[in-house]
Amino acid sequence: FQKTICITGAGGSIGSELSRQVANLKPFRLILIDSSEPSLYKVSEEIKNKYKDQFILDPIIGNITNQVFLDNLFKSIKVDSVFHAAAYKHVPLVELNPLQGIENNVLSTLALCKACEKNNIPKMLLISTDKAVRPFNVMGASKRVAELLVQAFSKKKSNTCFSMVRFGNVLNSNGSVVPLFKKQIREGGPITITHREINRYFMTIPEAASLVIQSSFLAKGGEVFLLDMGEPVKISSLAKQLIQLSGLKIKNKENPNGDIEIKYVGLRPGEKLYEELLVDGKSEPTQHPLIFKVKEELLNEENFWINIEDLIGKIKIFDKKKVLEILIKLVPEWQSSYEKDLKI
Repeated sequence: FQKTICITGAGGSIGSELSRQVANLKPFRLILIDSSEPSLYKVSEEIKNKYKDQFILDPIIGNITNQVFLDNLFKSIKVDSVFHAAAYKHVPLVELNPLQGIENNVLSTLALCKACEKNNIPKMLLISTDKAVRPFNVMGASKRVAELLVQAFSKKKSNTCFSMVRFGNVLNSNGSVVPLFKKQIREGGPITITHREINRYFMTIPEAASLVIQSSFLAKGGEVFLLDMGEPVKISSLAKQLIQLSGLKIKNKENPNGDIEIKYVGLRPGEKLYEELLVDGKSEPTQHPLIFKVKEELLNEENFWINIEDLIGKIKIFDKKKVLEILIKLVPEWQSSYEKDLKI
């Protein structure tokens, strides 16, 4: 496996597990990029202590929306494959900070695609989310634009194989429901759930990271890989299971002397009841039983690039209204909570 692998967002939930699993494959060189110093320090120290000097390890603090930073890095080190895991993913936080979310998720992907193309990097794989499919929130819409960018670059004549992998929630990731529910149980409850019917696809972090790496091996260019997430899980069922696994009982009308109450608090801004993995068409099997692929069309390519340039300009001058208007043009299926305010 004597390759040089670069992972962006290497300190995050998926990024750090990708870093561990790639390290286990004994690459020639492993480049870990993150803007968070503590997160990067933690994962790089863990890998350094485990593998000593078995390969070159480069922990790099950097902002990957910076084109010059990326170009200089890829010019100085010959990279074989890039896993783009860096993103703001927390739906309510991005809903409250839309400009920062869009800048981070869209501009980092654009800068990375440009740097990979310019420096002839053989492979780049974007890690996307089911929230990008018919998005309900700014985070999902921004990740959808990131997907469209990767698709647009895959259609250009270049030496880089651009592809992406899309999957749902991972258990125990930063900001996910399982750590939150465990904390609420430790504190004696209540467990708070936004809606009785809300459900999500779930997968463990190690399983997701392993399938991401295998998707990269399968990539020929332009594919959207979908991970088989199994059946969606009702969040209320998950909460009940965690209460029972903790040796406690649910407190409700039928059992007023129980230990932990479940409270339904209403959907958060931008939150969807059900997530999907397919934008259109049908998925096809690959050589791996848990990985499927689909070819999705990039429509209206000329206007796409005009809107992207416009988006960059408006982000630079912090024009929130215009940025959101352009985001709706780029992702017309986004059922935006901002549309009424923008009168679009």
